[in-house]
Amino acid sequence: MTTVAAYAAPAARAPLERTTIERRAVGENDVLIDIAYVGICHSDIHQAREGWGKAIFPMVPGHEITGVVTEVGPGVTKFEVGDRAGVGCMADSCRECENCRAGLEQYCADGPIWTYNATGKDGQPTYGGYSQKIVVDENYVVRVPDALSLDTAAPLLCAGITTYSPLRHWNVGPGKKVAVIGLGGLGHMGVQIAHALGADVTVLSQSLRKKDDGLRLGADHYRATSDPATFEELAGTFDLILNTVSAPLDFAAYFSLLRTDGALVNLGLPEEPVQITLQSLSGNRRSVSSSGIGGIAETQEMLDFCAEHQVAAEIELIRADQVNEAYERVLASDVRYRFVIDTATI
Repeated sequence: MTTVAAYAAPAARAPLERTTIERRAVGENDVLIDIAYVGICHSDIHQAREGWGKAIFPMVPGHEITGVVTEVGPGVTKFEVGDRAGVGCMADSCRECENCRAGLEQYCADGPIWTYNATGKDGQPTYGGYSQKIVVDENYVVRVPDALSLDTAAPLLCAGITTYSPLRHWNVGPGKKVAVIGLGGLGHMGVQIAHALGADVTVLSQSLRKKDDGLRLGADHYRATSDPATFEELAGTFDLILNTVSAPLDFAAYFSLLRTDGALVNLGLPEEPVQITLQSLSGNRRSVSSSGIGGIAETQEMLDFCAEHQVAAEIELIRADQVNEAYERVLASDVRYRFVIDTATI
């Protein structure tokens, strides 16, 4: 076991504070990563405040992790000391179910073992990346290409793959019209990736406040959802809509924007229930779907794609002792577009 410094929430809704945690010894197939950067995802806040249900405390959040491999187990074949590596939302899975065998570990029949707020196969709680080091089985670690900076690459391990996976699954490319609801941590990645895939991209945001950013990031159009004309003029337009916001919406209004066989994919997870009426989906074979993160192979594919197309998160780098302030700013939508903690400050 190794003792490392970390920032943890001692209880639900309590401010995060500096502490120490124990990391397991490096096993046969494990890699030890010295964490350099970790992104702050809105889901960190949901879980640290038990917005999604009962959680495990003390909690060390963080599943957008980049760093450098400093030790490998004797059975490791995919990584060497000195490699640039990343860890996303999951740290293990059953490896035996149909989904795991198909490279869809994120949909493991038993549920993946999440990087934090979960129980590992050793029966111990998992702790995330708001810490100095992490030990993970090599099969759940990805390589960060040299063309990506470790700080701006960190949010790709959640925000990047969460938007990349549905865009690839729904075959987005040239000739496709894609709308992204919200230009936040998820949305600003979805715009960049959809643009890099060759789609015609529209941002649907409450106001035009971030229009210049949206167009700079690759959007072809930027429309305000507070303007009723937006829904009238864009009716029946989109092949795919990515909903990246964690707030209830008038889903019927957004369904009306879909073309025949169009789909709205929900990525944001509000804490409160939302209502969808079947009548709003009837006609034109429209569908509503969900998507999680991606499997390990798809996450590596996403990183390589982002390196090739120069896609990265736009970040505000902070010290670890600024994490509680950052949480409040995320809730106030006061970040463009992802906070990233410099773990050297833990």
